[in-house]
Amino acid sequence: MRVLFAGGGTGGHINPAISIADYAAKHDKDFKALFVGTKEGLETKLVPKAGYDIEYIEIQGFDRKHLLRNFGTVRKLISSRIKCKKIIKRFKPDCIVCTGGYVSGPVAMASKSTGVPSLIHEQNVYPGMTVKGSANYVTYLALSFEETVNHMQHKEKCVVTGNPIRSEILNTDKENAREKLGVKKPFILIFGGSLGADRINDTVIDILDRISQDNKIEILFGTGDRNYEKIMKKIKDKGIHITDNIKIVSYIDNMAECMAAADVVVSRAGAITVSEIAALGKPSILIPSPNVVRNHQEQNAREFEKKNAAVVITENELTADVLYDKIMSMVNDKKYLEDMSKNLKPLAKTDALEKIYSLMIKMAKGDTK
Repeated sequence: MRVLFAGGGTGGHINPAISIADYAAKHDKDFKALFVGTKEGLETKLVPKAGYDIEYIEIQGFDRKHLLRNFGTVRKLISSRIKCKKIIKRFKPDCIVCTGGYVSGPVAMASKSTGVPSLIHEQNVYPGMTVKGSANYVTYLALSFEETVNHMQHKEKCVVTGNPIRSEILNTDKENAREKLGVKKPFILIFGGSLGADRINDTVIDILDRISQDNKIEILFGTGDRNYEKIMKKIKDKGIHITDNIKIVSYIDNMAECMAAADVVVSRAGAITVSEIAALGKPSILIPSPNVVRNHQEQNAREFEKKNAAVVITENELTADVLYDKIMSMVNDKKYLEDMSKNLKPLAKTDALEKIYSLMIKMAKGDTK
């Protein structure tokens, strides 16, 4: 099976596509993938690193505040759609899989005009503009949450698959991970995404002294690549003593082990992150980013909060005292952690890759009824 993938911008759009491609490659010895992205997104690093070919187009999102700037966006959309049609005709895919980001729009449009069946996957509870706009062109709308169906016009195209979760996340044992990491105490995993999150980082800095002095928990704090040097300088300037129970890194490259070992996860509320948290049954403190379109991270987090499956702290509510007190109250209440883990089970969808792959096979066979 030959599959064209489109997804770009952030890891939240690219990693699902790579996971789907990896799954398909394991189940089809003749599988061939080609990715379409932009040169501005993380796909420039992540896709080649995963061993797949990629071609680039020029596309950007619409500016809702400065409408006159959208003339250039429309021109890029038209030219990128033409280029996508050429890529499709040259690569001859059996089907097309889009996983979000602006790049998915022209690819979805080109799939319709070239007659190649396609699907677009929505990671978040509330669908973004690209997914809504692509609904007229694709064969299937693969959704991660039941609630999302209510926000879609073409409900007949909707299939609730869940979010693709990396196999290493699902198959890592907690006790083995804790032993490998040398964890002895309650373990808190804190991160703000691959690029980091300034507000979370600054708040965590202000609780490090107390964590050092109490010595009751262990934390792994991922600052994000671009923030590491700045964070370490702030810690030094404040005279904070980092003890052995605190580890600070720029990027967590063994996330599967760290997530498995954690007793509590403190993070943003990106769709893939919350899906992994649910799949592993990890109690969490979710601090949604306010700087995303349609505030979708808070909507993701509130879905978990409604089920008593996570604690939500908005940036307006976030202080060092609030974060520290919530972490300590959670780790000191085992029954609370157990209940939260149980409440996560109905939210967990661990067979998304299998479901999406089944849709790909149906599209490749022309069986789309």
